[in-house]
Amino acid sequence: MENSEGVKIESTVVTEEPLISALDIALFVVIITVAYFWYFKRDKQSSSSEKKPYTIQPSSLSSIEQTSNSSFIKKLKSTGRSLVVFYGSQTGTAEEFAGRIAKEGARYKMKGMVADPEECDMADLVEMKEIQESLAIFCIATYGEGDPTDNAMDFYEWLQNGDADLEGLNYAVFGLGNKTYEHYNEIAIYIDQRLEELGATRVHEIGLGDDDANIEDDFVSWKEKLWESVCSHYGIEETGEESNIRQYKLVDCSEVLPERIFSGEISRLKSYENQRFPFDVKNPYLSKIAVNRELHKSGDRSCMHIEFDIDGSKMRYDTGDHVAVYPKNSSGLVDKIGELLNADLDAVFSLLNTDEESSKKHPFPCPCTYRTALTYYLDITSNPRTHIMKELIEYASDPKDQEKLKLMASSTPEGKKEFHEWILRDNRNIVHILEDLPSVKPDSDHLCELLPRLQCRYYSISSSPKVYPKSIHITAVLVNYTTPTNRVNKGVATNLLAQLIPTNDELPQPTIPIYIRRSQFRLPPKSRTSIIMIGPGTGLAPFRGFIQERDYARKEGREIGEMVLYFGCRKKDEDFIYENELQEYVANGTLTKLHLAFSRDQPEKKYVTHLLEQNADGLWNIIGEKSGHLYVCGDARSMAKDVHSIIVKVVMEKGQMTNSQALNYVKKMEQQKRYSADVWS
Repeated sequence: MENSEGVKIESTVVTEEPLISALDIALFVVIITVAYFWYFKRDKQSSSSEKKPYTIQPSSLSSIEQTSNSSFIKKLKSTGRSLVVFYGSQTGTAEEFAGRIAKEGARYKMKGMVADPEECDMADLVEMKEIQESLAIFCIATYGEGDPTDNAMDFYEWLQNGDADLEGLNYAVFGLGNKTYEHYNEIAIYIDQRLEELGATRVHEIGLGDDDANIEDDFVSWKEKLWESVCSHYGIEETGEESNIRQYKLVDCSEVLPERIFSGEISRLKSYENQRFPFDVKNPYLSKIAVNRELHKSGDRSCMHIEFDIDGSKMRYDTGDHVAVYPKNSSGLVDKIGELLNADLDAVFSLLNTDEESSKKHPFPCPCTYRTALTYYLDITSNPRTHIMKELIEYASDPKDQEKLKLMASSTPEGKKEFHEWILRDNRNIVHILEDLPSVKPDSDHLCELLPRLQCRYYSISSSPKVYPKSIHITAVLVNYTTPTNRVNKGVATNLLAQLIPTNDELPQPTIPIYIRRSQFRLPPKSRTSIIMIGPGTGLAPFRGFIQERDYARKEGREIGEMVLYFGCRKKDEDFIYENELQEYVANGTLTKLHLAFSRDQPEKKYVTHLLEQNADGLWNIIGEKSGHLYVCGDARSMAKDVHSIIVKVVMEKGQMTNSQALNYVKKMEQQKRYSADVWS
């Protein structure tokens, strides 16, 4: 405003004194230009500082310089470290594993640090050889259809496109994946091989963790052998020190002003009060719940149709995208932890990283109350990993409780068996552990450091933006189940959503933080391309959006291709979701064919896979003769695998190919995005 006013004033002067010299005009332009850029830069810096996450108070200049410095080599050299552990993490597990490795490095005379490749100049890997007896370890997750995590994307592309000389770099890789997915640990395997191709030396063979089985066991087993290889490679011996070194220190924030205390925001303080576009993983949109209705007609299970209001948010989505929902833990569980630990949950605290060089200053937004941390930031319902058992030992006053924790924290066959049975099979979370081992009373701040971050939940969007540009729909089954110890475990997100029922217009509507995650699960570019959709249960969700979009095109007068849907559920009169909608689409011609399998409406169970086997000619007609697209959504563990096998068999028989040729044909379909899967385990 000041600049524009200044320009107007000076312009008036020029008009009144037309005899002004050319030199005066030139000086005037220079002054105005400098003033404009000074004002713009100041405003940009101010805006940037407002968006900086997890800030309690202004940092000193030196700490800002350290945080912005992307050279991990300089940090290693300046602090006398030789071990750096990079992580590619989507849900926090890889980051947690990286921290555990870096922490253990001290036992092998290797001072370590954890690093996010997104915040580092990874080209500096060529300089690792300058640090004596150095080692780079990569904990890398693969997610989606063989995709790198968001924070590892740049590093992955650098490896693909670059030809750096990495001779002298010593490395090891641990991958985090899930065997139910086709591209199991694909990114970690590629990084391991590519580093070797570029001249680096593999100190220990790659480890492949399977999250469908017991990824904790996979990691611990690999880690033990890793250190054996490290000792052998560098000629060092384990120091034998087993001290539990804290990564964060407790800071009393009882004097902090209320307006500086986080109350559940993901990153920016007061972000839910002052919403700013664009909305993403660190800046979710607080959406109103516009609709929340039951889809099941009867029975003891529940499936919800929920609509998030995004009117005025500037958020845009495409058919097939996912929406991330940020849940919060139940107040009952949070109160129970406070009761078990005799803790003041409303005390305000902060956890500050003891490593001054780390770019991660806090494990979650600080300062906040213990109640806020346990409600919004920490995962208190999942099965704790073995390192938490190990850290809890010192807090057990009963020798029996102490011995049980020691056993579960060990890597012995007996210890692994006990951990598997008592934690995993019996499905105990941290609340159950504290209940069943009553002498274990960890410090509240240490427990907050140990527990993993509470992650957002992703749902396939079940609407089309062409039809519903101002709302996002999801289809979610309410998760409730009884554990072997007769406790009722409840899904964190779905049970929260079940409580968010819209009221009349006079009252404030319930809200929940969301953001949109882009997907590759897309309709063909041409509306006349024929498609097959296979989605039992809530696997129908994205196909509801597909059908809506094609129906919209048809009503516009465009030619649409065949749309064939395979849907299955237990009973027609119980859980046939969106029945009326689907029948209407069949009636108006948008949905060409609807194949239905109700598994429990007859003596012998009937699934969509049975229908696929019975319709081999129809499948081949679309995917073979018409070069159509095939989509699968739902369970990855069995359904998606069975569908893949059936499709290969159909291609063999109807396309008159050998097994090898059929596999290559299906592989080519996947590469051409003609065979797409949106699955979960």
